[in-house]
Amino acid sequence: MTEPDYVPVNREGWTRANAEHTDAAAHDAWAQEEITWGQWHIPESELQVLPDIVGKDVIELGCGTAYFGAWLKRAGARRVVGVDVTPAQLETARRMEEEFGLGLELIEANAESVPLPDSSFDLVFSEYGASIWCDPALWIAEAARLLRPGGELHFLRGSTLRILCVPDEGSATDRLLIPQKGLYRIEWQEGDDAGVEFHPPMADMFRILRENGFELIDLRELYAPENAVDHVYYTEPSAEWAKKWPAEEIWHARLQPR
Repeated sequence: MTEPDYVPVNREGWTRANAEHTDAAAHDAWAQEEITWGQWHIPESELQVLPDIVGKDVIELGCGTAYFGAWLKRAGARRVVGVDVTPAQLETARRMEEEFGLGLELIEANAESVPLPDSSFDLVFSEYGASIWCDPALWIAEAARLLRPGGELHFLRGSTLRILCVPDEGSATDRLLIPQKGLYRIEWQEGDDAGVEFHPPMADMFRILRENGFELIDLRELYAPENAVDHVYYTEPSAEWAKKWPAEEIWHARLQPR
C-alpha cells in the first residue's frame, strides 16, 4: 500500500530531530520516575488527567523514543505497545528498552493503520505523535478500532490558538496570522523545518471524535509555569508566550459501546 505523501516528509524530519536531540535526551526521559506533560513538563500529580492504568493494556500512537510509554509501564500498565513510522526513533527506543528492561513492545508502522487486532487495548495514547503528525480522520478511527468498548483515548497537541498565531518563520506572536476557517492540514516551510501537521479546530475535533464513537470526558488547556524557560530544542512557542495563552491541549475521550 502506498503511504500518504506526508509520511516520508515527517519521517525525514523526525530522523533529523532524533540525530539532533531526541536520541541524546532519551536516557534521562526514560529514567524519569514522574509522569509529566508537554513542553514544560507539568506533573501528572498536579493535573491528574490519567485514569488508573494498573493492569491495563496501553498503545501509544506515534511513540517516538517511547519515554511516555516507559512511564506508563512503570506506573503499572500490564502491556505497553509503541507504534512509530521513524526507524531512527524506534532504534533509540529499543536501545532504551534493552537498558531499562521494562517490557515495552515496539512496532514500526503508520499509526493510521496498525497491524494489531481489533479491541486489543484499554487505553490509546498520543503525546505530540499521531495527535499532530497523522490525519485525525484516520488515526482517531484507528484508535476506536484498537480500543475495547469503554476504553479511553488521551492525546496532547498544540492549542488551536497557538497554531493561529504562528508566522511562516519564528515563534507564535500576539496576532492571529492563519485563518481558522478551513484549518486542517498545515505544511511548514521546506528545508530543515519541513513537515506536515494536522490541526483541526476544536469544533472539528469534537465532530471527528463523535463520528468515531467517542464521548469527550475532559479537555485541559496548558500554560507554561511562571518559572518556565524556552525549550533547548523546540523553540516554538516561547515560554513567555505560553505563560499568557494556552499552548497545549490534553484531550480525554471514552469509546462508547456500539
